[in-house]
Amino acid sequence: MTIKIVNRGHQPLPAYATVQSAGMDLRANIDEPMVLHSMERRLVPTGLYIALPEGYEAQVRPRSGLALKHGITVLNAPGTIDADYRGEVGVLLVNLSDKDFTVNDGERIAQMVIARCEQAEFLTVEQLDETERGAGGYGHTGVK
Repeated sequence: MTIKIVNRGHQPLPAYATVQSAGMDLRANIDEPMVLHSMERRLVPTGLYIALPEGYEAQVRPRSGLALKHGITVLNAPGTIDADYRGEVGVLLVNLSDKDFTVNDGERIAQMVIARCEQAEFLTVEQLDETERGAGGYGHTGVK
């Protein structure tokens, strides 16, 4: 698949780290370090603008190392970039730790996964078909 991209920043384009990687790293494109205080959220620019093919989305997801080591995650994970969006790709980071975290220019701050998505059409009915689970909610199936 080919995706058109404009890079108005000074970082390299996103790329897969390995042949079987699902996501590409997104990098901070900032002029000076950005401090994220405990429980603070900030939109971090990437300098990237993409045009996805119709029927696809880009999902912005946390990087596991930042989450584990520093408590930094993507607040609206996964963030969705729609196929018709043409603005800058930004990453909404939040610091869930009790320590300040500094985001530096060029730092890998999230990963982006390209995924096919379908649009649904709802059909109003009077009742739904029965299943074994039925209306059992969160935790209904228990621990086995």
